[in-house]
Amino acid sequence: MQTRHLGNLWPVSALTLGGGGIGQLWGETTREECVATTRAAVDGGITMLDMAPSYGNGEAERVIGAAFEGKLPDGIRVSTKYRLGTPTPEDAEKNLIRSLEESLERMRLKRVDVFFLHSNIIPDDFDASVFGDRPATRWTTYMEQFRPAAEKLVAQGRVGAWGITGIGVPQEVIDALNADPKPSVVQCIANPVDSIGELQYFEGATRARDIIATAEAQGVGIMGIRAVQGGAFTDVLDRDLPDDHGVVIDYNRSGGFRSLAAELGQSAAALAHRYSLTMDNIDTVVLGIKNRFELEDCLKAEAAGPLDAETMTRVDASFD
Repeated sequence: MQTRHLGNLWPVSALTLGGGGIGQLWGETTREECVATTRAAVDGGITMLDMAPSYGNGEAERVIGAAFEGKLPDGIRVSTKYRLGTPTPEDAEKNLIRSLEESLERMRLKRVDVFFLHSNIIPDDFDASVFGDRPATRWTTYMEQFRPAAEKLVAQGRVGAWGITGIGVPQEVIDALNADPKPSVVQCIANPVDSIGELQYFEGATRARDIIATAEAQGVGIMGIRAVQGGAFTDVLDRDLPDDHGVVIDYNRSGGFRSLAAELGQSAAALAHRYSLTMDNIDTVVLGIKNRFELEDCLKAEAAGPLDAETMTRVDASFD
């Protein structure tokens, strides 16, 4: 598998195994299949595993622990995350450390290579109630509590680097990428229509390409996420969702995209992943796969190489 440099850190595989699928968020699977899929991903050349406590209430991290029993193969790197929200200043660092320790215990590891802020960064005066039970982190909390605590964890050797999830309010994400100390890695939307579907809690465009360009200019590593937008850009939805769900809305607008994939002789998911892999400045694309069948499709997509400019244009034009 092709490797790419993750910002100013180290080389990683072009594909990253994400925790959503093996945490059983993206359709039905089993612990046994997820463990087998994780091992197969490493055997297939994937060197980055991207986990979080919220992926199945710790299930994805337990899969890592079960798959490797605390002994990661050489060259394999792991990240995890925490939804900090906006706690009191006294609780911020304490909550981060507690979450990190719980994640390490589930994965049977002593450290992680990247520790992400998983909650969206929002302006101080933003109405956080729209996030429901998904806590958001206000700008002042990010600047004054999260960053110093994350820098301390790096200095202590408990994490290798820290990063942010780049699907918060776009200007806040861009400001975070421009402010020192800046994150070493950002997770950015990387799909043909720059969509995060039901995870968009703000008005206006996601400005995904602006965020990617800013990260590149600042030397921040870029992990592409939502390549298939939660399953919207696949041949068939794998779970029941309400008609007004963001994934269903995007699925219904992507009929032309699926027709194009069929014309090109590949699955819609394979074409979506090849699109993300071909996008400028994406260092690695995070997979949401949940079984070895889906993994094999993605491995073949990566091996097929980047799309040519004409096909990229056709993909862009295929969505309603």
